Amino acid sequence: MHLFLNASAADSASGLTYLRNVLPRLSASGNLHTTLLVKWRFRDEFADLPRVFILDAEIPNHPARRFLFEQTAMPKLIRRSGADVLVSAGNFALRKSPVPQILLSGNSLYTSGDFSRDLRARREYRLWLDTRLKGFLALRSMRWADCTLAPSRAFAAELEGAAARYVSGVYHGFDPRIFFADSQPLSREVQQKLDAGCGALRLLFVSHYNYYRNFETLLRSIPLLRDRLHPQKVRAYLTCSFRRERNPGCHRTEAAAALVKRLSISEELVELGPIPYRQVHQVYKQCDIYVTPAYAETFAHPLVEAMATGLPIVASDLPVHQEICERAAIYFHRFSPEDLCERVFEIHQSPELKQQLASRALMRSQQFSWDEHVKQVVDIASHMLAKPKESARFHRSKLSLGARLL
Repeated sequence: MHLFLNASAADSASGLTYLRNVLPRLSASGNLHTTLLVKWRFRDEFADLPRVFILDAEIPNHPARRFLFEQTAMPKLIRRSGADVLVSAGNFALRKSPVPQILLSGNSLYTSGDFSRDLRARREYRLWLDTRLKGFLALRSMRWADCTLAPSRAFAAELEGAAARYVSGVYHGFDPRIFFADSQPLSREVQQKLDAGCGALRLLFVSHYNYYRNFETLLRSIPLLRDRLHPQKVRAYLTCSFRRERNPGCHRTEAAAALVKRLSISEELVELGPIPYRQVHQVYKQCDIYVTPAYAETFAHPLVEAMATGLPIVASDLPVHQEICERAAIYFHRFSPEDLCERVFEIHQSPELKQQLASRALMRSQQFSWDEHVKQVVDIASHMLAKPKESARFHRSKLSLGARLL
């Protein structure tokens, strides 16, 4: 079988992480060939993989021009490659694919009512409109594709509710060999910041600053924890910075920085800045509890990383979080700093609960495998080729009247 993998939109950490884990596994399959469409600056990284052919095509950087390029130029590239199945990995599908198409949909912001309300409250009207337009195209794409895959069952259900289109939940994976392989020490600056919190209750949240990660709820919980823990101290470690010039993306950090100042928590809040992926396991290991207040999510890789490190987890009450962690975490109302404070204090006060969560976390983390993810995607592609009419009838049978609204 010959796959055409459209990764033209892969630019962020999550998109590149997906390619870095999936492509070597596709390459290792002796009866599978892959044609890859990816931006030129990432081509060298995958150039030596056997049975992976990288197209020499200039991909526009601007999202609108890239979408137009895909819709007009990519059908010719697919036909020329001789591929059997198209895998569209960037939330948007090809409207008229010359071969059966699998769409990988993984952006919860297009369907999140909380994100839409948050943007309006922040008066981020341009970003709100941009998200609405992209969301429309993402939901439309689900009608153009023959099959849509989401990285969790909870997010698949969310997409089904928004698009009235059947979506399969196929977990993303986790590779502990890669995650724990690097023993190189952290930078002196980062290690000194971690050492300075010795004796304090050390919380960790791994994320760039963006609105849907809901940093503000975490920030408002810190003075509450400080009062509850007194005289013991608390430190909340972040792998980002609230200085806008150090934060990737278009999300403004000024309001969060002002909140830190207003709450007088600059001592308790420690900005580690970005940590290389192969070293971040050392940060997990030096902390006591992992927290995530995010109000939108599709899979949450840092939760799997935290579980693999044996950290107890306090997570917001998203269906995705509850699915991924199951009984390896305790949950709080996503917009309640008081509830977050209580859950963290509950773990801190109970060594038995902490040990139970850590044991469950290690076991749960073993359920996520990139090998299994690739196997399921390839099996779906094989089924589409073997029984294309049956697959199309099955897909249409899941379409409800609500799809007419699109």
